[in-house]
Amino acid sequence: MNSDSESLQSQCLGWLLTDDVKNTYQSVECQENDGVKNLHNEATASKSSEPKLGGTPQTFQLGEIPTVLDRFQSVLKHRLQIQAQDHPPLFPWETQLIDYPDFVEEPSMTLVPAWGWMVQQSKLKLPCPLPERVFQQLLEQCQALVTSSVPLGAKLVQVVENFFPNESQALNDIAGLVLRSAYRSASTLEVIPNIQSDYSDLQPRQQMALSLMAAKQLLENLTLPLSATSPVVERQWLTTVGNLNIRVEYQSVGITKLLVQAELPVKGTLTLRTSGTLAMATSSTPGYLNVELGCEQLNPIYTLEVEFPEIDEQPLLFVINPTV
Repeated sequence: MNSDSESLQSQCLGWLLTDDVKNTYQSVECQENDGVKNLHNEATASKSSEPKLGGTPQTFQLGEIPTVLDRFQSVLKHRLQIQAQDHPPLFPWETQLIDYPDFVEEPSMTLVPAWGWMVQQSKLKLPCPLPERVFQQLLEQCQALVTSSVPLGAKLVQVVENFFPNESQALNDIAGLVLRSAYRSASTLEVIPNIQSDYSDLQPRQQMALSLMAAKQLLENLTLPLSATSPVVERQWLTTVGNLNIRVEYQSVGITKLLVQAELPVKGTLTLRTSGTLAMATSSTPGYLNVELGCEQLNPIYTLEVEFPEIDEQPLLFVINPTV
């Protein structure tokens, strides 16, 4: 228990509010006042009686009374402090004196995003991280527009325009800079200088640029292009339960088909769709899962939904754009 003056004063105050202090106060008052009362009685007796032969009368000046009171208060305070130290008051839940530590060490807790797909942000090349709320809304907008056939620049503006209402012209200008800049290639993205400020502390145009850069990378992550020279494409998406690895291949030998192979970190479902046709596969355990669609000729667009009930009710949507 602390012994500094403030703590002691607090203890004394709490102790003074209890009923026990009355008895102690009376006891101390009796012990300490005896001397004062005796002196006062002696002084009164001396004044009322004749001085003894050869003796000197004892008198008190009026100015000496406050000094006696100060002394009494000092002695009383000292006695109360000693009493509080020897018998400190207890909290209502205590039965004996307990020494509490200055702080309690708690096991470290790793906070994970509430939305299982959001961990992917750590894979993006951004000057500073986006708030979880902003990143989630960006990803939701990208999911809604990933199958759109509008040009990429217009798609970027549509993804972020809800964050910056009435700023269409500024968004179009910055989107053009994002598309034309050297940040378009993955190698140059690595040299983007870090911003030491939080997203909320940035200027509106800085927030626009950062959001557009994130939207562009998310759309690229969610798009799986196939071509005659590149009939195989792979993607990796980081989740709160581990990595999702996807491999898409167009096979034209024998039976022409589109084959999707995924390595799942947890049990899940793959759904491959195109023009009213779908193929679905479900796994009850982590591991590899395949789904395929036979096709005489490739359709303009396919969608791949990856669903992990353990981390989110909303599936992650990829678009497959074949140009073979």
